[in-house]
Amino acid sequence: MKRIVVGIGGASGSIYAKVLLDKLLGLQNQTDAIGVVMSKNAKFNWELELENKDYENYPFDFYEKDDFMAPFASGSAKYDTLIVCPCSMGLLGRIATGVSGDLITRAADVILKERRRLILVTRDTPLSLIHINNMKTVTEAGGIICPATPSFYSKPKTFEDLVATVIDRVLDLSGLDLKSYRWGEE
Repeated sequence: MKRIVVGIGGASGSIYAKVLLDKLLGLQNQTDAIGVVMSKNAKFNWELELENKDYENYPFDFYEKDDFMAPFASGSAKYDTLIVCPCSMGLLGRIATGVSGDLITRAADVILKERRRLILVTRDTPLSLIHINNMKTVTEAGGIICPATPSFYSKPKTFEDLVATVIDRVLDLSGLDLKSYRWGEE
């Protein structure tokens, strides 16, 4: 049973967070706990891009960005994975430099120091050398950079199907067992 934290950053791409939360709903039989932290910009972008506040309807444990009493603010809580989706370059930079000024960056710091799984679904483009170096730093510390770059070989039919090509990869990286398009399989 997995214990997963989802950090929803303020980058554009709320559809990625929505599809991630939707898929985690269907995988609750593989999870013991799912904690969610959303920044104010994440809520703003969700409402702007998806034109709803459906993030309020998920049955997960939601924590405020400044709640350092959340269980995953400490390594002793033994959360397996932190997925930051979407992850802006600013948030990536704070994680890369170990700045733990809010719950998302603190959770990332804990996950890295405990040698657990950190997956950053980066969304910004183009990239500067600073961004690339920050990605290198996070990768060298044990994190995984998984850009929100969809694939097309599964011939997605809808916008959400296209986004799912990224989210399915993220869930695979998280160690969850899911039914997904697999190259070379019928």
